Amino acid sequence: MNKYEHIKQEAFEANCQLPGLGLVLFTFGNVSAADRSLGVFAIKPSGMPYEKLSPDKMVIVDFEGKKVEGALRPSSDTLTHAVLYKQWENIGGIAHTHSIYASAWAQALRSIPLYGTTHADYTTENIPCTPPMSNEAIKDNYEYATGMQIIHCFKENGYNYEETEMILVGSHAPFTWGKNAAKAVHNSAVLEYIAKMATLTEQVNPQATRLKEALIKKHFERKHGPDSYYGQ
Repeated sequence: MNKYEHIKQEAFEANCQLPGLGLVLFTFGNVSAADRSLGVFAIKPSGMPYEKLSPDKMVIVDFEGKKVEGALRPSSDTLTHAVLYKQWENIGGIAHTHSIYASAWAQALRSIPLYGTTHADYTTENIPCTPPMSNEAIKDNYEYATGMQIIHCFKENGYNYEETEMILVGSHAPFTWGKNAAKAVHNSAVLEYIAKMATLTEQVNPQATRLKEALIKKHFERKHGPDSYYGQ
């Protein structure tokens, strides 16, 4: 058995979820799955329609973004994934989509305010949006710069990547991550749901305010706190 077979299968299954969840159109988006012990990740091949994917078509890449195995070119976003894996050692999967509502907030260059308890179930922070990328970074190494843009946004704002597993890249689209590829996709679906609810909230009440802190604390901690009691 190929030593990368498990992450190829994991990446394949995660990528196949994106169309069904309404998170991608045509060949938009990609998911990767990492094996930390091997220092590599499997990622969707560039421009490949989802219905033509198979585990053997996943491309293996190291954390420097160099192809290790595979006949096809890896996703054009590979270097962004590589940066995040290299900088954040406790993530095992990354997803990138162009889902409609989340991308609309990214294009508007707005972080998503924490308006409700669904949002608070996942993070106590607004969903951050990075500033626009500089012209120099765009011209130099765009995909690498996108990864560093995400890292810098978290550092500058004091966010914890293990608590807030999602971000909007300004003028672009969302990235999410998690302990594995399935959790990264789960977070992409949740982010789109939160973005849609925030959009509708502002339409219903343009003066809507941040959820009160007591509710933020209660909803986050009942799922993630030391005395969490949500679920089985």
